[in-house]
Amino acid sequence: MRTQPTQDRMKTYIAVLTIILCTCVQAHWQVVQQWPAPTSPHYEPTWESLDQRPIPQWYQEAKFGIFLHWGLFSVPAVKAWLWYLWKGPNPEMDIVQYMQDNYPPDWTYADFGPLFKAEFFDPYLWADIFNASGARYVVLTSKHHEGFCMWPSKYSWNWNSMDVGPNRDLVGDLASAIRAKTNLKFGLYHSLFEFFNPLYLADKKNSFTTQDFVRSKTMPELYELVNRYKPEVVWSDGDWEADSKYWNSTNFLSWLYNDSPVKDTVVTNDRWGSDTNCKHGGFFTCNDKYNPGTVQKHKFEDATIMDKYGWSYRDQVKASDINTMDELTQLLAEVVSCGGNLLLNVGPTKEGRIAAIFEERLRQMGQWLGVNGEAIYATTPWIRANDTVTPGVWYTSKKSDSGDTDVYAIVLDWPQNDTLTLGVPGIAAGTKVSMLGYSRPVSFTRNPQGQMVVNMPVIPFYQMPCDYAWALKLQGLANA
Repeated sequence: MRTQPTQDRMKTYIAVLTIILCTCVQAHWQVVQQWPAPTSPHYEPTWESLDQRPIPQWYQEAKFGIFLHWGLFSVPAVKAWLWYLWKGPNPEMDIVQYMQDNYPPDWTYADFGPLFKAEFFDPYLWADIFNASGARYVVLTSKHHEGFCMWPSKYSWNWNSMDVGPNRDLVGDLASAIRAKTNLKFGLYHSLFEFFNPLYLADKKNSFTTQDFVRSKTMPELYELVNRYKPEVVWSDGDWEADSKYWNSTNFLSWLYNDSPVKDTVVTNDRWGSDTNCKHGGFFTCNDKYNPGTVQKHKFEDATIMDKYGWSYRDQVKASDINTMDELTQLLAEVVSCGGNLLLNVGPTKEGRIAAIFEERLRQMGQWLGVNGEAIYATTPWIRANDTVTPGVWYTSKKSDSGDTDVYAIVLDWPQNDTLTLGVPGIAAGTKVSMLGYSRPVSFTRNPQGQMVVNMPVIPFYQMPCDYAWALKLQGLANA
């Protein structure tokens, strides 16, 4: 007779506990909802604050990008600075003579506009070439120092690729193709100054105490580019004649890092004024073709050229002017070993083609990286950039899945007698050596000086993993 009341009491207890529990959960949730949401860091428009922003991880790991110098200067196909070297205060006589020999006496630089047709420009073919190169990002000149905009800018009437020449949005077309067909990051180069813009020349005459050019041209263009195309690299240039206060650089970068549509992923360089080079900004470029040769504390980028004599396409280029694969793999190994990225420039033609020799080199780079990318992508500098005994050996390192540090020795030249002496790696009981792209272990010994002597494998030519620069993977080192 007691069973039923006991069961009823239990049901009552459970009901009461359920009500109490629900009340507590509801009260706790109300408190949680009142907690402030986590916020991203806010960067003030000062170099002290802006320089605290870390370089986004994607750029740290990318290591290799493609630079594209393309514009009206591609029509005469001599030099990207042709206008200034022709009509500037100190003209180069060979340029003056070239223009006299090849164009009518009354020819102006603006007359190149209608000739810049880009009639063979296929952005999807470009995307395929860049993707095959192994590059992880591409940077296009949206506007060089000549001031011609490669997009339909509201701030460059009748001096842009929609109004003159191709009658198309070249920036937008390439951005769309890159994003549709590849995983590459898309970036834009932009020149702050313009050779002969009257507003800029007026500010310059006023010792840059006025900012009419910056307010009506430079900054509106930059905001327009970022909002419209969302570049994940903003590569600034043309800054050297005035300081960053004139260019209003810190205010733009504060907006870029805090409020722009690419605030979390965008990277910038250091060319934001005469006071910023190699000091402020994102990654450092310091100067063109910057290859320091030693490990750097700050992230840097070596912007360099495929054609040894020009940033833009040259009609008179010869095969011997183009960097060989031996030279390009050496450059990549040197730069990455020192903690930098390599931004390799190619100059498209006025018709919108990537010259066959440039395409060949880019695809060869992709083949090499297909074998040796493990020694390049997402690596960090080791205790030394290069070897102390054998020249032409460059080191990178990377954490393995087990938490150990794997070291990569990129060997630029196959050693004589198939033996390679390395002075930096310390041999331990569990040390292993292998070659990327080669499946068998690589043997080694320790010489009387305690140095590692690697016995390079004898490999038939048809089984060689690559034709230039070989990467040895060193595991279990005593000093890794």
